[in-house]
Amino acid sequence: MVSGIHGLSETRTIDIAHAWVMKNAVTLLVSAVTSRSITEMLNKYIFFADKVEIQDITKQTSLFVLLGPNSDQVMENLNLGDLVGQPYGTHRHFTVNGMPLTIGVGNIISEEGFSLLMSPAAAGSVWKILLSQGAIPMGTNAWERLRVIQGRPAPEKELTKEFNVLEAGLWNSISLNKGCYKGQETISRLITYDGVKQRLWGIHLSAEVEPGSSITVDGSKVGKLTSYAPGRKESEHVGLGYIRRKAALGGDTVIVGDNVTGTLVEVPFLSKQRSPSGSSTSPNS
Repeated sequence: MVSGIHGLSETRTIDIAHAWVMKNAVTLLVSAVTSRSITEMLNKYIFFADKVEIQDITKQTSLFVLLGPNSDQVMENLNLGDLVGQPYGTHRHFTVNGMPLTIGVGNIISEEGFSLLMSPAAAGSVWKILLSQGAIPMGTNAWERLRVIQGRPAPEKELTKEFNVLEAGLWNSISLNKGCYKGQETISRLITYDGVKQRLWGIHLSAEVEPGSSITVDGSKVGKLTSYAPGRKESEHVGLGYIRRKAALGGDTVIVGDNVTGTLVEVPFLSKQRSPSGSSTSPNS
């Protein structure tokens, strides 16, 4: 398992993919809303002589994510403690009732926890085993709340043709020294000429507000809210939004929509992105 890569069109990022590098194949985990378009895009770049075939294996694949403060203990209880404390991406192959199971350190939302990749035939048994160890199922709403709190950009929200990969803060997903790839020249120009004009922030909100709402400072529009979710407590509200770099910094107050107050905060997923040393477009600027 390796860290995320991204699908882009002239640096317009459409998704974050996580690559599981197997012996005879690379399995890309992408969002359900982008899987078809990414498959079509990849097929355009395969030449006749290439020994590469793209297949959609969604129906033949199941993925579980185990996270939270007790994740390590669950792994210890299942005699999988050799993965605890290992670097992100470390993985092992196992079998459950004779069916293959791959467990990797980290997941699509953080470097902590674990990912479990298997066939649907093994999924029922693995699910029951995890629940027997105290794991608590997470529904769609809880996952979306965690995603926003962590600050992971999502397709059709933070990842659209409206924003580029550097504005999204996805420094771990680009390379400045590998061979030519789509969007490379544009990325190099953005860095060289300090061309990143806005960046993605976490926002602590005073009330619920609709995604798409304008973000203003002193009455002037400086950005847009892209995601909203209720916080951990009933009185908490969180969001993600793009804001012009020179308009506000971490800890500053903004107005979202008509009268909702927001405070800009660093979020875990983006704060762990590692920008090139000395770049003025780093996540902290």
